[in-house]
Amino acid sequence: MTAILLVGFALLTLWPAYNLALVAFTTRDSATAGRRRRRDAVAPNQHEPLTFWIVVPALNEERVVGRTVSAALALAGPAGTRTRVLVVDDGSDDGTPDVLAAIDHPGLTVLRRDFPNARKGKGEALNAAFRAIRDLTLTHGEDPALVAVGVIDGDGRGSDNILTEVSRQMRDPQVGAVQTRVRIHNRNRVLGAVQDLEFAAVANASQLLRNAAGTVGLGGNGQFARLSSLMQLGDAPWSHCLVEDLELGLRMHLNGERIRYTSIANVKQQGLVDVKRLLRQRTRWAQGNLQCVGYVPKLIASRKIRNHALLEMLYYLLAPWMNAFGTAAVFGLWAVAMWRLVPGHGRTIMIHSWAQMGHVALFWALGMTIPGLVWALVHRMQLGDEKLWRLLVAAVAYPFFLLLGLVSTWRAIGRQVSRRQAWAKTERLVEEPALS
Repeated sequence: MTAILLVGFALLTLWPAYNLALVAFTTRDSATAGRRRRRDAVAPNQHEPLTFWIVVPALNEERVVGRTVSAALALAGPAGTRTRVLVVDDGSDDGTPDVLAAIDHPGLTVLRRDFPNARKGKGEALNAAFRAIRDLTLTHGEDPALVAVGVIDGDGRGSDNILTEVSRQMRDPQVGAVQTRVRIHNRNRVLGAVQDLEFAAVANASQLLRNAAGTVGLGGNGQFARLSSLMQLGDAPWSHCLVEDLELGLRMHLNGERIRYTSIANVKQQGLVDVKRLLRQRTRWAQGNLQCVGYVPKLIASRKIRNHALLEMLYYLLAPWMNAFGTAAVFGLWAVAMWRLVPGHGRTIMIHSWAQMGHVALFWALGMTIPGLVWALVHRMQLGDEKLWRLLVAAVAYPFFLLLGLVSTWRAIGRQVSRRQAWAKTERLVEEPALS
């Protein structure tokens, strides 16, 4: 067995093993979901939110914001609670203001931001919403610990039970935030189906594992936080980071807050079905992750984070970069091996024939494809709302999707080194009928 085959075997056994561990967690969660619902169907304990604010950041969202706001206003929490929606119009110059003006509902508040305050990133828009909600809460004499602030993006739709499930999680007064599952509603396209496989199955399992470790991260869509927990972080809980949700989660953990994850409720969002736009989005996410690596010394020094939780957080922050450099090293070995197979380029190393190279390539292809097929089956068994053939197509495309992520990581490194940190908003598509 050649050296490159040994390296490949090590990598391709560790990765499926990690995926199998995630599958075990997500399978157990599905098996106990019904029992947990019955167990927690008890009387309130006075720690649950009485008011739910749903913040919708909107920058040129005329294609989607009308349905999103209407859906958010229709969400209801447990008996005795109220739902309010605050839309931050972040300097839109399309038809977004007109769409919002046409919505006549007492629970809707529109906060318009114009130059020079507008268009400084989603984090700044959310901070403006936070300050407005905080001031209204204190003016009306409400307890900030009984107010939950949720974020649903301009293309998002919360499931009917989302506020009830957030309330259930916040029965524990130590829980400062809750992250819900994310789904893709336009998954009738291949890229959309792959993203739904990523969010609804793989990321869901990863969050469940982090839930057990106490290291849940917040996502940009479907996050809910107690107003009192946000107030402990000052006037700007969300940061200037390109992934403001990741940094908020890290700051809350450092502050001793508990963050919980629920797979029972979800937010559906629009998937990107254009490779160029998807690459731009993932590059921004990767660059934001790189910016948050600066929190590593604070995490290590913190006395509020247990050792096992610290290791998981460090893995989450550093793994993308280790994967990027590790993959580049492996591809470099392949390139050298192939170069030496060409007559006249010296003695062969690692691989000694093109037939052997074919065997190694087949081994790698199988190792990269099998985890996606497993996740397709998990998705089908857990959710049951997607055709199996579409999931299998998404599974076959999944390795190429991961390769796109590696390209995004290297682009992010280039942007960070060259100090390019402009915030690139995800573009929306004209809405199609959502899949259930």
